[in-house]
Amino acid sequence: MPPEPRGLRLPIDYFFKSLADDRQQNSIGVILSGMGSDGTLGLRAIRQAAGACFVQSPAQAQFDSMPRSAIDAGVADVVASADELPKKILAYVGRVQLGAQAETESETDQKDVGFLDQVIVLLRTQTGHDFSRYKKSTISRRIERRMGLHQLARLADYLRYLRENPRESELLFNELLIGVTSFFRDAPVWEQLKNEVIPALLARHPDGAVLRAWTPGCSTGEEAYTLAMVFKEAIEEINPTQRFSLQIFASDLDKEAIATGRAGIYTRNIAAEVTEKRLNRYFVEDVGGYRVCNEIREMVIFAEQNVIADPPFTKLNLVSCRNLLIYLESELQAKLIQLFHYSLNPGGYLVLGSAESIGTASNLFSPLDGKSRIYRRLDAPARVLPVDFPAAFVLSHPRWGGATSPQQGDIPLGANLQVLVEKLVLQHYAPAAVLVTDQGDMLYFSGKTGKYLEPASGKPSLNLFAMARDGLNQALSEAFHRAVREKTAAELKSVKVTGNGLAHYVNIVVQPLEEPVALRGMVLIVLTISPRPVARNRVELAINWSSTVLAWKHWYKNFSSPGKKPSQPGKKCRHPRKN
Repeated sequence: MPPEPRGLRLPIDYFFKSLADDRQQNSIGVILSGMGSDGTLGLRAIRQAAGACFVQSPAQAQFDSMPRSAIDAGVADVVASADELPKKILAYVGRVQLGAQAETESETDQKDVGFLDQVIVLLRTQTGHDFSRYKKSTISRRIERRMGLHQLARLADYLRYLRENPRESELLFNELLIGVTSFFRDAPVWEQLKNEVIPALLARHPDGAVLRAWTPGCSTGEEAYTLAMVFKEAIEEINPTQRFSLQIFASDLDKEAIATGRAGIYTRNIAAEVTEKRLNRYFVEDVGGYRVCNEIREMVIFAEQNVIADPPFTKLNLVSCRNLLIYLESELQAKLIQLFHYSLNPGGYLVLGSAESIGTASNLFSPLDGKSRIYRRLDAPARVLPVDFPAAFVLSHPRWGGATSPQQGDIPLGANLQVLVEKLVLQHYAPAAVLVTDQGDMLYFSGKTGKYLEPASGKPSLNLFAMARDGLNQALSEAFHRAVREKTAAELKSVKVTGNGLAHYVNIVVQPLEEPVALRGMVLIVLTISPRPVARNRVELAINWSSTVLAWKHWYKNFSSPGKKPSQPGKKCRHPRKN
């Protein structure tokens, strides 16, 4: 009996999701001829559990809607005629059973470890992304699935196939991202956010505010949009006298998923996740599905980002990172928890998945009451760098503990040459630059900034003006505040900076940022070495001064003489004609 007495009933989706929950990587879903799109979301759940999805070719189906929906959603692993599907399913099952037997007989151990390392290097070379700190068990399950679909019996065969087929690297890369998401997933979490967390955040800003949230690993955007809807509903219930708004940054490695989220168009199957009232309010019917209304879409900014390697969003009130940490090794989990603490404002909140926790970081976060994994940020002692920054930051900045320039032989086989060359250029040739807030709090360093900035004595601070060296502070402060006030770039030439008993000169550009949208309101400061100004001798200075005095005397004489029109100093005066 369906759980809902009325509305859209999707029994195949319901069955496939239950199968995925129960059998995980041993689940197999098959879609044959049928009307509508039932089964598409269920196949997605099976793929996310590392199962396999087989779909009848639409050209061979009497009714092609269901097969075509699954194919368009990108959840079909194998597409074939109904006559061919049984053979392909049996071949896949046979390969999976062979892999399970090999695992129990310990074919792996050291051999498999070396194989996984080679796969990770190939992925890094061909996609530019590093999976070395993902859980090896997760990577192994995904590779086993790919080998079963290709009917490859040996690890060496798959490694060769991966080398020879760049498209396979893309497919494996997309599978490792594991975009587990849906609207209003885990309803009690959203109820607690609506009734407890959001009201608490509003209470901290009695004069109104623009709140900021970040959903790393957002996949196709359902959870980011859910947060926007919940915020709207919470605001209506509280009905504050002041104006509040919420800006949500949704980021993910998967550019195709980001494109889907940015478009905001979803299949009709979401009616099983979203109530009819919310569908009518927050969605507009579109061809083949529902489109998120403009009011909600405008609250979310989507960006392609690697949370492990790219700089984080900061000055946040809420971070919702659900079901990402469970796929990462414990050491990396701990670093990301520290990163989220750094990104959040005091009193901000962190939301994790039902199988995740903050681990040993009880000094950074305190859990709220209830079973939902929602944590409130605790204050922690200030540090020069309060978090082990992602690799893209650390590698570029040796003074913060990163490696120095690579030596011959340090570059691993198959390394991404573009990344290495760009890193070298940034280290040795690009100007120093600092990204700061409009209050001067530093968010990101690029290049060698040691000539211009140094930690001040006393309590550690990451404020630009506290760290600016002698001679730079006053000039930089004036240019900075003028640029922020007038919202235009300010430039200074040949500013003298002293440090470690040495003096040098620097050109400064202070640029308030409007684009990209994610950096709006921040300020970029670029510092370039300037040659020492050429000192002119005293005779030349005296001559120039005398010339200036004479010019001004001549201008004043013309100005004070009747019947004469004054001209600018240094220009020849013209007497009026006499009639």
